[in-house]
Amino acid sequence: MLSILLIGAPLVPVSGREDYLSPEEFLQQVFSGRSAAINKLWIKGELKENISKILGHDLNLLRISYWELEGRTAWILEEVGKEQPITMGFVVYEDKIENMAVLAFRESRGWEIRYPFFTDQFLGAGFLREGMELDRNIDGISGATLSVNAATRLARLSLLLHNFVHPSGVGQVGHR
Repeated sequence: MLSILLIGAPLVPVSGREDYLSPEEFLQQVFSGRSAAINKLWIKGELKENISKILGHDLNLLRISYWELEGRTAWILEEVGKEQPITMGFVVYEDKIENMAVLAFRESRGWEIRYPFFTDQFLGAGFLREGMELDRNIDGISGATLSVNAATRLARLSLLLHNFVHPSGVGQVGHR
């Protein structure tokens, strides 16, 4: 019987799942430990249609939770990269993304989207006046295209949802 021992070979989790930050930790960080009100947003009508336009599929939820404090909204959202969901947190204030973090990543590739060199591109991003596209281009990461696309869709979704609960006229899609 032949036995092979690999010394120094890196151990890679088969699932690729990495939990970087719990939703509770994210909310504690972005609201500086202050208690934010939790709300529910019902997904229906024009909002449901616009969500489908951004994601390219139905959200498959009846309602979504969000947290709000002093005009800031925080959203914990998930979107599939290639095969598995990526969980991200967003904070939107005055129709701009103020904070963004990858909370959990389950794919085997594309985890680089969690680093500031990527996420910092979204800070200050808003909608273009026409349509539901971001007001800036987001640089991709070689080998992580599907994860980059998922993160970009979620950024657009967070802006849409914030604008729905805080209509300002820019990209306005309705109100509660």
